[in-house]
Amino acid sequence: MTTKPKAKKYRVRRSGSLSEPLNKLKAAVNPSRGDSGPTHPALDENTPTEDGFGDQPYPTANGPDKTPSKSVSAEIDSIKKEGLTGRQLRMARRIAQKNGLVPTSDYDAIRLLRQKRIDPFQRSNMLELISPEDKAKAGTPNLPKTTTPEHLPSKEVLSEDGRGREIFRIQQDIAKRRRRKLLQLVARLSIFVFLPTLIVGFYYYVVATPLYATKSEFLIQQADAQGGGSLGGLFSGTGFATSQDSITVQSYLKSREAMLRLDSDIGFKSHFSQDFVDPLQRLETDSTNEEAYRLYQKLVKIGYDPTEGIVKMEVIAADSATSALFSRALIKYAEEQVDNLTQRLRGDQMRGSRESFQDAEFKMKAAQERVLALQERLGVIDAVSETSAVMSQVTNFEIQLQEKRLQLQQLLDNQSPNQARVDGVQGDITRLSSLIAELRAQLTSSGSDSTSLARISGELRMAEVDLETRQAMMQQSLQQLETARIEANRQVRYLSLGVSPTPPDEPTYPRAFENTLVAFFIFSGIYLMTALTASILREQVLS
Repeated sequence: MTTKPKAKKYRVRRSGSLSEPLNKLKAAVNPSRGDSGPTHPALDENTPTEDGFGDQPYPTANGPDKTPSKSVSAEIDSIKKEGLTGRQLRMARRIAQKNGLVPTSDYDAIRLLRQKRIDPFQRSNMLELISPEDKAKAGTPNLPKTTTPEHLPSKEVLSEDGRGREIFRIQQDIAKRRRRKLLQLVARLSIFVFLPTLIVGFYYYVVATPLYATKSEFLIQQADAQGGGSLGGLFSGTGFATSQDSITVQSYLKSREAMLRLDSDIGFKSHFSQDFVDPLQRLETDSTNEEAYRLYQKLVKIGYDPTEGIVKMEVIAADSATSALFSRALIKYAEEQVDNLTQRLRGDQMRGSRESFQDAEFKMKAAQERVLALQERLGVIDAVSETSAVMSQVTNFEIQLQEKRLQLQQLLDNQSPNQARVDGVQGDITRLSSLIAELRAQLTSSGSDSTSLARISGELRMAEVDLETRQAMMQQSLQQLETARIEANRQVRYLSLGVSPTPPDEPTYPRAFENTLVAFFIFSGIYLMTALTASILREQVLS
């Protein structure tokens, strides 16, 4: 709750003018100016003066000691209403004593200090309570000097016009600082972003050499599968080449070997060493292979699509005809590399099958020679036929022997047999028995000069079985050789062109606008990251 102050009313005489006492005071202070205005009698110290307050004297006209007690009590009451703490009151008494005042109370000390225009609560006044001599006597170290601001906040209450002028001044100061910071920002952006972007754009639009790009696409495939025997299924595969083959070809075309072949066949280094090529892309006449290879990696772009198995190639040169020539040469190198991918595999398959067939053929010929040697040595072409013939003779002779024995028995059954006929029949029986025994001996027994048909048949049969086995093995080797030949033909990789290299009629690079825009974004990002990093570091250091 705020209590309105009640001012005392003083009786002011209305008679006379206030200018008369003022003129008297001026004449008394400065007598030399008496000739410029109206003259007034001199004022001596006993002459009463009019001060505008009537019969009441001016409150401080006779000094602080002669102030009416009612005014002093009013000031002390107003000081008490300020709600000062005990520490502030004690500090005010000490400052008053320091300044040679004799206050009757703490509040009176504040009143006296304010009359002498000393702020008892100012920090500098508090620090001055202890003099340097006291500090030296107390033995305390000298503390850093505390500086007080020269401009303290004013206690003056601004009017509406003054407040408006002050706000306008603050707004102008803020606008000035903003303009200064904006100019600094524009300067930094111009140095670190706009100027480099302008240089890059000048290079792409004016200095850079027009480059022509020839694009081509090809697919690496293998031969279609052909029908084979039962073992042919072991060599079966897919119709398309594996992704490893495409990746291998891609790596080969990007290698130094391909660059050196292209340079030796067409002249890659000499093409980019010409005078019309800009300095950033030009190769020196004595440039090394590594410098040429770095440029080769930028100008030959090869990509592989694993989903479709297509290899996409883009070859860049200073003119369209050379670009197409480079592209065709690289495709030729790729075809040679594709042919060499499975050459060893096909050679191994064919070599193993051919060696197996030659071994089977040699053993089959050896078995045939053995059978022929046995036939020549034994004089038997076919042991089975010879045995059948001998057995046929033995059978016939045994039939005749049985007939002769029946005939002999018939002759002996007569009471008076003819002895001559009996002797003839007995002789026939003896001869037939001997012949049958000899024939049987040829089949089973062997003497010093002859070999039994059983042994001859056994040797021939073993030789014939071996011959048949070798013949079967040779047939199997022949079938395997044919299957390997078919599989080797199927393993052949070939390159199928999807998009043939066609020379362009307009330059493809440089893309001046796109490259300049990318450069602007790159420089902007670098500046932004640098500014953020510097701001963060500054904040960390100052905090």
